[in-house]
Amino acid sequence: MIVLKTARELGIMKQACVISAKALKLIGEAIEPGVTTAELDKLAEDFIRSQGATPNFKGYAGYPAASCISVNDQVIHGIPSANRKLKSGDIVSVDLGALFEGYNGDNAATFACGDVSAEAKRLIDTTRESLYEGIKMARAGGRVGDIGAAVQSYVEARGYSVVRDYVGHGIGTSLHEAPEIPNYGISGRGIRLLPGMTIAIEPMVNAGGHKVKVLPDGWTVLTADGSLSAHFEHTVVITADGPQIMTKA
Repeated sequence: MIVLKTARELGIMKQACVISAKALKLIGEAIEPGVTTAELDKLAEDFIRSQGATPNFKGYAGYPAASCISVNDQVIHGIPSANRKLKSGDIVSVDLGALFEGYNGDNAATFACGDVSAEAKRLIDTTRESLYEGIKMARAGGRVGDIGAAVQSYVEARGYSVVRDYVGHGIGTSLHEAPEIPNYGISGRGIRLLPGMTIAIEPMVNAGGHKVKVLPDGWTVLTADGSLSAHFEHTVVITADGPQIMTKA
């Protein structure tokens, strides 16, 4: 069931989203060669809790950390570890969110650690830009397929591929609500977008093919061909005046 949020609910949810965005920004600024992904995760958790919120990833379906930190060919759901020390040239995808007064925020971004290759930078830029292409299409009266088609066409025109196995989602009192928001599709198809809908749009883009695999830990998703992957996400509300990004620091 798709839940349309009231102005009061959106006001609370906005606070969850701002906390999420600030935590993501904090991690991004702390990424440098030599830091461990566990240290970054602690930074995020401590900040979220200091704001009177809860890290909504921690404990979700048994997930053990406050954030997902995925490096290089890891697409999503990388588990932070004291043994994973970042090095110059890595690209680091961070996905996290906060629960505040019963409402969730969710956002993600991929950061460069030190000096990265021109190809890695191009992948990061393309993925970020594809997110905003998708957001442009999140308009009242449109369809979910409009978002996915915009992301897919932008990504594929630049020689990359969008992950099919994982998609964006509705968000509110639950971290994952209806509807699903694929990063591929056909314009004019799918659920109609209505004012008050809150959705997380999150392109996951691979430098190689779109296929992925999951490690034995049951969480970490890698590109099947070992190519680099990038990930960006915003929580967005559909309004009569167009889409509004809620996860702004």
